[in-house]
Parts: sequence; structure tokens; C-alpha cells
Amino acid sequence: MVFDPKIFFTVFGTVFLSELGDKTQLATFLFASTEKGALWSVFLGSAAALVLSSGIAVVAAGVITKYLNPSLIQTIAGIGFIVIGIWILINRS
Repeated sequence: MVFDPKIFFTVFGTVFLSELGDKTQLATFLFASTEKGALWSVFLGSAAALVLSSGIAVVAAGVITKYLNPSLIQTIAGIGFIVIGIWILINRS
């Protein structure tokens, strides 16, 4: 296991920016606003959930990349984001 600062800061910045204002952050905001006496519990629960979901993603990537080329995974992910974006645009209220 190797620590690469360049990868660390790239991943940190990308995940941090992509999480700002998303539904996870909004849910955490709502919990924090209604559970004022338990802010540390809200923070720790939210942080643990993000760490666990990120861990699952890393393990899954380690398994999947043994069978699929990473560029194919990127292509599939890119197409998936485009499809979701089109679906959101079509189904706007």
C-alpha cells in the first residue's frame, strides 16, 4: 500500500467539490438543523457513511478492474452520466 500525495489531493478535491450541495450534504444539513443537541453524532454518522461508501467503491473497483479495462469503465460511467443528465432534462417539472 503506497500513499501518493498527488492522487490523495486530486481525489480529495474532486470528491469534496462533487459532494458540495448534493443530496447527502443536504440530508446532513437537515439532520443537523433538527438534532441540535447531537451535532457530533450527526457529523460522525455522516462521515462514517461517506467513508464506508467510499470504501465499498474502492473495493469494487479493485475487483472490477481485474476483469474490465479501466478505459471501458470510464466510458460506461461517462455514458451513464450523460443518460442521467438527459433523463433529468426530459423529466423537469
